[in-house]
Amino acid sequence: METLLSPEGGLAGVFLASFLAATVVPLSSEAVLFGYLRLHPEEAVLAVAFATVGNTLGGMTTYLLGRLVPNRAWAKLDPRALKWISRYGSAATVFAWLPLVGDALCAAAGWLRLNWIAVLGFMACGRLLRYLVVAAL
Repeated sequence: METLLSPEGGLAGVFLASFLAATVVPLSSEAVLFGYLRLHPEEAVLAVAFATVGNTLGGMTTYLLGRLVPNRAWAKLDPRALKWISRYGSAATVFAWLPLVGDALCAAAGWLRLNWIAVLGFMACGRLLRYLVVAAL
């Protein structure tokens, strides 16, 4: 139990919460990161890194699931996401952290078979910036 309450155990929690929040699980990774940083402000760089990597991997999981969606199933996905992705390409995934439309952006990027490396880069940048703002608070 002592390990779970250590900074290392808490960092695993930040990672897991951030990963789950980037999927369809309604969870606030920002609140988890903020709470962790209140307890361990000296771990800010690691906590932001763990949150960013976890959340980006969660978004890439949704991207992968989007690649598996057959063409006929697209009608059930968010048309706003398709519009953004069609217009701005991989760069639109910098906003994949946004509530409501974020998951759809990741899925649309996968469904449209956008370059996964570009999607990964833009997605990670957007998520990192969000977590840096949380850490600065």
